[in-house]
Amino acid sequence: MPVRRPLGLPITLAIVMIVLLVVLTVGWVLLAVFGAWGTRYAGFYWTLLPVGTTFIVLLLVGVVLYLVLSIKAINLSRRQSNFIDSVTHELKSPIASMKLYLQTLHRRRVGEQEQGEFYRFMLEDIERLDHLTNQMLDAGRLDSVGKDDEEVVEVAMPDLLRECAETVCLRYRVPLSVVRLDLEPCTVRARRADIEMIFRNLIDNAVKYAGTEPEVEVMLRPTAEGQTITRVSDNGRGIPTKLRRKIFGRFVRLGLELEREKPGTGLGLHIVHTLVRRLHGRVKVRDGDNGTGTVFEVQLPGAAAVG
Repeated sequence: MPVRRPLGLPITLAIVMIVLLVVLTVGWVLLAVFGAWGTRYAGFYWTLLPVGTTFIVLLLVGVVLYLVLSIKAINLSRRQSNFIDSVTHELKSPIASMKLYLQTLHRRRVGEQEQGEFYRFMLEDIERLDHLTNQMLDAGRLDSVGKDDEEVVEVAMPDLLRECAETVCLRYRVPLSVVRLDLEPCTVRARRADIEMIFRNLIDNAVKYAGTEPEVEVMLRPTAEGQTITRVSDNGRGIPTKLRRKIFGRFVRLGLELEREKPGTGLGLHIVHTLVRRLHGRVKVRDGDNGTGTVFEVQLPGAAAVG
């Protein structure tokens, strides 16, 4: 999905730098002229000199800012290209798979058991496309904050986390026991869809990147300061420390797109980070307690449930 970036700042900066360059050129010509005329215009000469020096400094600052904006634009373009490769792969693979199964069913007779397997595989492909579409729509909602008609309510966190865990386990065809829940009663005041997006993405990532024998734990605790802390941990390979600040960026996925084993678009953690900040919370990532895996910790304003 495209990212709308304002062009006003780079264009304004470029115009200002051109004007400064013109003024500097005229100023240095005048300085040279007045300097050649000697002491008669010495006062004017020494007035223009610091002004010209200031303009040079401003021009250098503008060049640096323009360079920073250019680097950001290049990085964004690279991430968008990565995102397009990812989405293309995510769309093409299930479509090609379903096409092959349908052609096989159309051209020859297959046994009842084989038909059942074909239908199951096609259903998985459809669910994969549905998940991709939902994630794209979730990312699109981030640009229309404040336009959502859904009301802010008291969200019961234990119930919501159980629903998210069941949805993810169903998607990946893994037993519900893969996600171990350790939840204490508490609530968060927010739009339910926003909270669901946060933890559905985190639990989805945890199950997807867990170890060969996946083990995921979701722990929920209220704090005495009126906060709720939710930890989602897995037993996967973990995330290198130097890359942890990058993973919340839009379209960011670690490694080369065409060499990845896991599907994805690089939007999930960006959605998590953006929504948590809008709810005046914090999200942190660290290594697992035993040195393996990853732990995502989300702190949100909330309250312990009574009764």
